[in-house]
Parts: sequence; C-alpha cells; structure tokens
Amino acid sequence: MLFLILSILCSVIVGVVFKISRKYNANPSQIISFNYITAITLCYFTFGPDLQTLDNNAPFGIYTAVGILLPIVFLFLALSIRFMGIAKTDAAQRLSLFIPILAAWLLFNESFNTYKVIGVLIGFAALLFILRKQSDNKDNKWIYPALVLFGFGLVDILFKKIALYTAVPYTTSLFLVFLISFAVSVFIVLYKVIIPKEKLEVKNIPFGMLVGVFNFGNILFYLKAHKAFAENPSTVFAGMNMGVIILGTIIGAYFFKEKLSKTNIFGLFLALIAIIFIFISQLQ
Repeated sequence: MLFLILSILCSVIVGVVFKISRKYNANPSQIISFNYITAITLCYFTFGPDLQTLDNNAPFGIYTAVGILLPIVFLFLALSIRFMGIAKTDAAQRLSLFIPILAAWLLFNESFNTYKVIGVLIGFAALLFILRKQSDNKDNKWIYPALVLFGFGLVDILFKKIALYTAVPYTTSLFLVFLISFAVSVFIVLYKVIIPKEKLEVKNIPFGMLVGVFNFGNILFYLKAHKAFAENPSTVFAGMNMGVIILGTIIGAYFFKEKLSKTNIFGLFLALIAIIFIFISQLQ
C-alpha cells in the first residue's frame, strides 16, 4: 500500500510544481526538457536499461510516436493546470483511462460487461460537469484538459502495445521513449528560442528537475505497487485513479484556492463513481 500512496503523491506533486512555477514566470517547455534529463538519469541508474536487447523487430514506430506525444501532452498538462487548475486537470488525466477502454471495444473487439458500460457513460457525464465553466468565468480553457484526456489516453494505448513486446524489458523501452521525448523537447525549446526569441533561463532547471524526480517516482512506485498487488491489479488501478482525483481536488481547493462550482464538484464525484464501476468490471 505504501508504494501506491507514494505513486499518488508523486503524480499530484508534478501538478503542484507546475502550479508553483507559474508564480515565478517559469517556462513550461524548458521545464519539460530539463524534466527528461532527470528522468533519463534516474531511469538509467535505477533500471540499468540495456539498449542492446533492441532488435529489428522492436516496435520503433510506437517508441517514436510515444516519444513525440509525451512532451506535447506534458505542455497541454502545464497549460491546463495554469488555466483550469490542478483538480480539473488531474480529473481529466485520470478519466483518460476511458480512451483505451473504448479503443479495446471498438478496435480490438473486447467484450464489455454491464459495469464497464455504466462506468464509461458515467465517466463522460463526469467530464461534462467537471469542464463546465461558471457563467461569470470568461477564461475557461476547457480545450486544454480535453487535450490532456485524449493525449494521455492515446499514450496509454501505445504503452500497452509496447508492453506486449516482451522481448525487450519494459524499463528498457521506457528509457528509449524518454530519450526520444528529450530530443523532441529540445527541438521545441530551440524553436521557441530562435523564432519567438524566448530566453533560456536558469530558474527553469530546478523546476524541471523536480518534475523529473516526481514524474519518475510516479512511474517507479506505480510499477512496484503492481508487483506488490500482482494478484489483484485492479486494486492499484482503482486506488491510483481515485487517489489522484481526491488529493488533487483537496490540494487545488485548500492550498491554491481553486474555485470549483457545485457542478464541478458533482462531476468529480461522478468521476469517482465511474472509476468504481470500472474497478468492479475488472473483477468480473
């Protein structure tokens, strides 16, 4: 249970770091780039990936797709936290689990039981309530959490496909994805330095390192939690998603004074109910 709690904390703290970085006018794209330097270093020394295990049959196309998507989705995550807050962004990120579920049904003909259907329907209703803006709020940028939801959902599908290729250890695949993501993030930073004339600033380094540490910690402890609950992975699934939504809401409301309407709170409640139904469907 400790690993699961640590994974939840790391996931939410990533959002907290992005939220705090805004007060210092830090640059999200530079933070993301430095994040990958830290994540790559930690991944190398923790897992000892062996790139020699990669052969011509390895899914390099999927590696590349995930590597390109991750830094872009991370940018949407930072923008979503900036404009919509931690609570709504974390909920959108966790509701992204419905994208691979729908893909399994529509693309891979996976059977749906009643609990899963109810969970998906409630999940979409929850999303509508969570992203609904207040009548006096003209700065609602619902597009960013929506992009977070679809982006992480697509990334989840691709990571599941990577996991199917067992000839290469999953941690080695993860290391390669981090390398590609770092290259893409550097390209984004260089583009912004050359075209919009953004400045490279030292203050982005500590924020990037913090994001990298907790981003990697989230992955590490999540994997350890699955190993600890090897006979009941649904417990990790439900605990992680519900824990992040609840903790993200508490931190957003009490520490950052994020405004949530009754409609938004009802949506968060529905999100938890949806996850419970998906959890039950996994047990059937």
